[in-house]
Amino acid sequence: MNNCFIILAGGESKRFNSKIPKPYHLYKGKPLFLHSVDKAINYSKFNKIVLVINKKHKSYISKIKTKNIKIIIGGNTRAESAYKALKAIKSYNIKYVLIHDAARPNFSLNLLDRLFKAVKLNDCVVPAIQTLDSVKQKNLNVVTNLKRENIYLIQTPQAFNYKQLYKLQDNQGPEVTDDANLFVKVGKKIKIIKGSVDNNKITINSDIKVTNSIKFGLGFDVHRLVPNKKLYLGGIKIPSYLGTLGHSDGDPVLHAVIDAILGACKMGDIGEKFSDNNKKFKNIRSTILLSKIIQQIKIKNYLINNIDINIITQKPKIQKYKKKITSCIAKICNISSSQINIKGKTTEKLGVIGKEKAIACEVIASVFRYD
Repeated sequence: MNNCFIILAGGESKRFNSKIPKPYHLYKGKPLFLHSVDKAINYSKFNKIVLVINKKHKSYISKIKTKNIKIIIGGNTRAESAYKALKAIKSYNIKYVLIHDAARPNFSLNLLDRLFKAVKLNDCVVPAIQTLDSVKQKNLNVVTNLKRENIYLIQTPQAFNYKQLYKLQDNQGPEVTDDANLFVKVGKKIKIIKGSVDNNKITINSDIKVTNSIKFGLGFDVHRLVPNKKLYLGGIKIPSYLGTLGHSDGDPVLHAVIDAILGACKMGDIGEKFSDNNKKFKNIRSTILLSKIIQQIKIKNYLINNIDINIITQKPKIQKYKKKITSCIAKICNISSSQINIKGKTTEKLGVIGKEKAIACEVIASVFRYD
């Protein structure tokens, strides 16, 4: 049985009021749409994941790794985008399809479970919450009280029998604000299940709330260069007849990154976390150390905003290794490569670095803290 998860991220984001389109705006440490992608990938019941984007946003999506998902260009309306996605998966023999708005990053896997359970018995299933506020309807100058017990605030993802939904896709007008509308318009039954207040929709910039302002941390490290040692920079093994001397693998880049992150989060320094008097850290890869730090800051709800790195060395030249180092650090920190900047610097042959006797690195990292 094949199932598909469709993520709609093709809107103009006009109300969001940002130079960066809403789906690509950072939310809890990564682009907004990527939260939905990651949850769909980690959920075991989807054979296919489709991301619908705006044709104007190709440059944004090209900077983000999106393996194992199908990307298509959307239409002029939400309904048209949904139709294009459904048409794109017609040959995959899809049984059930879930359609979700990328602007809702906080849906739970439990909700997915309940949607799948309900869609086996119903062709259309939507999550909703009942309003707690009093509701009135104004028509010209006539104001009518509505029973709030009968008012539902509809959410996504919504689950459908693929074949039944595809049959109704002849209506792609702007008044079709969600796919359940198609069933309502032809008098077909829809099943409403309980949604969640946490599954909020991000519409305007202020919907993204940070509990504390951005915090910064500074990291610095230097290692002596000696023969018969491996050279690791930013987690990448660099061909060199000289390597760094250190208790671990002597990676000055990752050591400086770790200290910068710890400083921003007010969590001490690398020496406190991984003492060079502890034998278990002897020759350990610094990628492992950085992974441990990322796990620790997540427990305290810290998320990395960006990392700026200066690698100070006469040789090797850093330019040819920038992309590999960036990709390695981004993967460990679970952030986009676009959140990392690397600069190669020399000392114009001055001092121990200029004489190729050492390599240094300085890093500034910034973090957010979320509830």
